[in-house]
Amino acid sequence: QVQLVESGGGLVQAGGSLRLSCAASGRTFSRYAMGWFRQAPGKEREFVAAISWSGGNIVYADSVKGRFTISRDNAKNTVYLQMNSLKAEDTAVYYCVADATFTPVVATERGEYDYWGQGTQVTVSS
Repeated sequence: QVQLVESGGGLVQAGGSLRLSCAASGRTFSRYAMGWFRQAPGKEREFVAAISWSGGNIVYADSVKGRFTISRDNAKNTVYLQMNSLKAEDTAVYYCVADATFTPVVATERGEYDYWGQGTQVTVSS
């Protein structure tokens, strides 16, 4: 079993930055692809970014390309999401996810991820 705990959310003005962190339990973190999804009020949960177990394969949603950066530190069992140039439409609950399949493929579909965190709120004021 893997537990994911997000932190770093909060309130920020448009144009500002936040860094989300996700700490994972378990000895096999380094074998998991990790990612972030988000859900805004009244909207479907959507893919944001994901990174393969080695860090060699990274995928972003078009809406965040050039503004968000996903990274991981396998020694610390932690994945990060650096969010710059934030917009009001980035307001959402952000969820950390883990794919327990040991594969270099990075998934963008919700159903491909085995573990989900509780989420952290990000609010961007315009």
